[in-house]
Amino acid sequence: MRESPSPLRRRLDRPAQLSLLADIVVILAQAPLYRPVMPRWGTPFSVQMSNCGPLGWVSDKSGYRYQPVHPVTGRPWPAIPPMLLDLWFELGAYRHPPQACLINYYAQDARMGLHQDRDEEDFSAPVVSVSLGDDARFRLGGSRRSDPATGLTLQSGDVMLLEGVTRLAFHGIDRTFPGTSDLLAPYPELFPGGGRFNLTLRRVTRP
Repeated sequence: MRESPSPLRRRLDRPAQLSLLADIVVILAQAPLYRPVMPRWGTPFSVQMSNCGPLGWVSDKSGYRYQPVHPVTGRPWPAIPPMLLDLWFELGAYRHPPQACLINYYAQDARMGLHQDRDEEDFSAPVVSVSLGDDARFRLGGSRRSDPATGLTLQSGDVMLLEGVTRLAFHGIDRTFPGTSDLLAPYPELFPGGGRFNLTLRRVTRP
C-alpha cells in the first residue's frame, strides 16, 4: 500500500481537466454551491461547497455529518462523474465505490485549516482528491495536530491520495495563488476571477 503523501503530478491532462470541470458545472446547476458554517458558533467557512454521490458532507451549527440531500435545496445529490470513479478504483486499491465527493470551491482569499477526515466509518478506505484551477499551498502533518507539517504546491490536474499512515493525517490549504491557472476562464459568470476546485472522494460507511 502506498504511504507517500506526494501528489500524482498532472495526473489529468488539460482536456481531461476541462471535461471534468464541465461535469462539475452541470452538477452545480443541480446542487448549487453554498457556504457551510462551523458547529456551535456558526462561523462561515471561507470556502463554498457542494457534493455529489449518494451522500454529501455538511457542516452547520449542529455538527459535521453526511446526509443524502442538499442542505439548502433539500434535493438528492447528483451522481459522481465517471472520471472520478475511474480514478478511485485505479489509484485507491479499494474495491468498494466512494459514496461522497466533496466539491470545495476556493475563491481568491479562501483557505482550509488543518483538520482530519474522520467522519467516516472505514478508515481502510482511501481519500482521493483532485485539484482543478489555481495553484494552492497544501500542508500535510501527522496524526496529531501538533506534529510537524510539510508544505507543497498543488497544481491543476494533480491528484492526492491519503491512505495507510496518511489516511488520518492532519492537512489543510494555507492559501491559493490567484491567476496561476485559466482553467475556469470559460465560466466567468459562474467563477469571476477564476479560483480553484478541490474534489474529494470518500467512502462513508463500512461495506
